[in-house]
Amino acid sequence: MISITEKQFRLLVDYVKKNFGINLAEKRALLEGRLHNVLLKNNYANFQSYYEYLVADKTGTAVTELLNRLTTNHTFFLREEDHFWYLRDEVLPFLKNKVRERDLRIWSAGCSTGEEPYTLAMILADFFGPEKALWDTKILATDISQKVLDKAKTGIYEKEELTKLPKVWQKQYFQSYDEAHRQVGEGIRQEVIFKTFNLNSSIFPFKKRFQVIFCRNVMIYFDPQTKRALVDSFYEIMEEGGYLFIGLSEFIGREETQFKYIRPAVYRKV
Repeated sequence: MISITEKQFRLLVDYVKKNFGINLAEKRALLEGRLHNVLLKNNYANFQSYYEYLVADKTGTAVTELLNRLTTNHTFFLREEDHFWYLRDEVLPFLKNKVRERDLRIWSAGCSTGEEPYTLAMILADFFGPEKALWDTKILATDISQKVLDKAKTGIYEKEELTKLPKVWQKQYFQSYDEAHRQVGEGIRQEVIFKTFNLNSSIFPFKKRFQVIFCRNVMIYFDPQTKRALVDSFYEIMEEGGYLFIGLSEFIGREETQFKYIRPAVYRKV
């Protein structure tokens, strides 16, 4: 095992925090363990050599591999499912009567392997029914890790991963892939646009504002300053009356935001 010195650890922690907002100050063992094989594969004798390679690389390859190794992407269908039913029963009926030109804009930020945005697409298909074709309901789904986005784009999941979904959804919105897997149907896959995006960016390059943003269980990796900056950015790119969903283990204090608290992990721009 290649050990990391305190200086080398601080260099990598500062680099990741500055560029991606992820705070690894208490994650020394995780950083050391997950990058060990990267050093071996690239024949680096120590973390100092790896760090120098990381900051010098202009191709993006080193950063992509770093993020794929460090980010944890634990998710599953209908995680914190009350959010989805609240969206269906309260938010969508409100937005249906408010949205102009039938242009509904939803962002799944930190979408991981795709379970969340695909679930949102299925809810929209159910909610609008035959009227769906009259609406623009494409969902933007972003993540910092290209590895999880590549998996998400396939829409392929093990059959056991679908057990929490309603049986009617499993039948209507999935197709057979092989003995152990099923694939999200093409109609639902086409409703989700997957993009790489760093939530720590100073510029959010979106032409239009969103009515709904899901960013759940992402800010737990950020320090307070980074978290507040992100919430401020969400507020700026949110339509009046729009909703922000965060993870149930996360909280935004009143002094931190202009968003109004609605219910656990649900906030609104009013």
